[in-house]
Amino acid sequence: MVQNIIFRDYEKVIKAKAFTSSSADELHFIEHSLICIDKLGFIAKIYHSNEEDYLPLLSWAKNNNILHELKSDQYLLPGFIDLHVHAPQWPNLGKALDLPLDQWLQEYTFPLEARYSDLEFTRKTYQHLVQTLLENGTTTAVYFATIHRESSVELGRICLSLGQRALIGKVAMDDPNSCPDYYRDKSAKSAIEETHLFIEDIKKLSGNENNQILPVITPRFIPSCTTELLKGLGELAQETHCHVQTHCSESDWEHNYVLERYGVTDAQALNNFGLMTRKTILAHSNLISDDDINIIKSKSAGIAHCPLSNFYFANCVFPLRKALNRHVHVGLGSDIAAGHSPSIFDACRHSITASKALNDGVNSQLSAEQRGCSGSEITFKEAFWLATGGGGEVLDLPIGQLREGYLFDAMVIDTNVTSSDILIREEDSSHDILQKLIYNTQRINITDIWVGGKKVY
Repeated sequence: MVQNIIFRDYEKVIKAKAFTSSSADELHFIEHSLICIDKLGFIAKIYHSNEEDYLPLLSWAKNNNILHELKSDQYLLPGFIDLHVHAPQWPNLGKALDLPLDQWLQEYTFPLEARYSDLEFTRKTYQHLVQTLLENGTTTAVYFATIHRESSVELGRICLSLGQRALIGKVAMDDPNSCPDYYRDKSAKSAIEETHLFIEDIKKLSGNENNQILPVITPRFIPSCTTELLKGLGELAQETHCHVQTHCSESDWEHNYVLERYGVTDAQALNNFGLMTRKTILAHSNLISDDDINIIKSKSAGIAHCPLSNFYFANCVFPLRKALNRHVHVGLGSDIAAGHSPSIFDACRHSITASKALNDGVNSQLSAEQRGCSGSEITFKEAFWLATGGGGEVLDLPIGQLREGYLFDAMVIDTNVTSSDILIREEDSSHDILQKLIYNTQRINITDIWVGGKKVY
C-alpha cells in the first residue's frame, strides 16, 4: 500500500533501452530500467531491474495503463537541443550558399526577414519550421526571430501549440551603416523598448505558465548594432537576467570589423557591454583567442557550435577540442539557413567531420606533419553530449539528460522501420549501437517525441 501511494506521483512510466550522457566523458546505457515521469514532466525516479521496487512498479504501471514499453529494436535518447536557429530564414534553406556572408545577408536574408511584418506569412512559415524540427528530434530550439515584435511573439505561440521548448529572441539591429533602410530598428531607444516589451509578452503568453518558452535578448551581431544599442541591451540583460544570444567572431569579415571598430575582439566587446553572462549563447566563436576563452569561461557563458554553416560562411573550423579541454560550455546549432540541414543528428556528424578535418588538415600539397592541427578531433560520444547535455548546460536548464530531476524531453529511435539505414546485430556493443544511431538515424527512424513528459509527435 505504501508503494502504491509513492507510485501515484508518477504520471507515466517508460520501459526502454536508453542512452544518456552526464558529461562529455561519461556515457550511460540504461537497459530495462523504468523511467518515472511526474505530473510536472520531470523524471522523478529511475528504477533499475535489480531494485526491490522494480517489479511492483512494473505491475502497478501496467495495471494503471501508464506504462509505455519500447520494442526490442527501439532506443530512447534525450531530445536534441539546437542552440542556433534563424527561424525566418527557413524558406531560404539550401539557397545562395555560394555567396560571401555579407552579400548573402544583404541580397537574400534581409529581404526575406523583412516579410515577417505579415503575420499570415509568419504563421505559415513558422508552423512548418517548428513541426519539421520536432520531427527531426529537436525538442528545444533557440531562435533568432526578426525585428518585428508581434511575429516574434507569434513564434512563441506556435512553439507552445506544437509542444516544442523554445528560447526566442526579437532581433535588435539599428546601425544604418550596416542594416538596410527597409529592415532595421528605428533607433537604439526603440529597439531597447521593443525588446523589453517582447520579454513581457513572452512571459505573459497563455499556456506558458511553466516557462516552456523563454525570451532572449538578441543583438544580431556587433556590426549591425550601434554602441548605444549594445550598451542598452547589456543593461537590460543585467536587469532582467534573461538569456542573451548573438554571433561572435564567426568569420574574418565580422571579426575584423569589430577589431577595427572597438580595438578588441567580439568576446571582449560583448563583455564590456554587459552582454556576457551565465545565460549568454555565442554562436560560432570560430576565431576566439585564448583571452576570449578566459572571458567566456569566467562568465560561464556558452558557445553554439555550428559546424555545417562554418564550412560555408566562416571558412574555418571552430577549435572545439580546445574549448572542451578548457571546460567551456558548448552545444550544437544547425544555424538554419546558413546550415542547410534541420537535423542535429547531422550537426553531430558534421562536428566530428570538422574536428577530423582540423586534426588531419586538408591541403594534400603539404606533408602530413604540416597539414593539420594534431589533437583536434572529437569522438562520437562527445558529439552526442554536445547535442544533449552540453546544450542543456549552455542554457543552464535541466534538459538534455535522462536523469532524475531533469525534464523528460526525449525521442524514440526505431531501427526497424521500413527503409531504415540502421542495422543492429546481436554482437553489437552498446557503444556500437550508439555510433550507428548517431551516424545513420534519419527522420523516418524518429517515431515518438516527448517534451516535458507530454507526447508531441
